Order: sequence, then structure tokens, then C-alpha cells
Amino acid sequence: MAQKKIPMEHDKKIALVAHDNKKRDLVEWAKFNRDLLAHHHVFATGTTGEILEKELGFKITKLKSGPLGGDQQIGA
Repeated sequence: MAQKKIPMEHDKKIALVAHDNKKRDLVEWAKFNRDLLAHHHVFATGTTGEILEKELGFKITKLKSGPLGGDQQIGA
């Protein structure tokens, strides 16, 4: 059976979500990977997105805060 290759868009959609006590870890990871993330469309839940946008210096698409439905928005 031959495998079919499906072309992917160059810009990926990446969602970043962190529980309150893990936000700092996520920010440090994102800062380490900033140059890679900057080439993609990054989404995050409310507070996490605000922190990431400030720390990384590029636009993050911010959804609702997790408890207000942001986690569901990411999953949809």
C-alpha cells in the first residue's frame, strides 16, 4: 500500500496552555523557543497569552481564560 503525502502549511497553529503553577515554566520554554514560535500562529488562553505576548514580544491570539471556556475554545 502506497503512502500518501499530505502537504502542510508552512505556518502552523500552536496552542499553549498552562495551569497557574506552571505558567512560569511555559514562559521559560517559550522564551527558549521564541525564534521558532515567532514563525507560527500561536494561541493561548487568556492570562497565559497576556504573559507570553509581553515576554516574547510578538502577537499571541488570546482566547478566554481557562475557567471561562478558553480550554474548550482551544480544543474546538
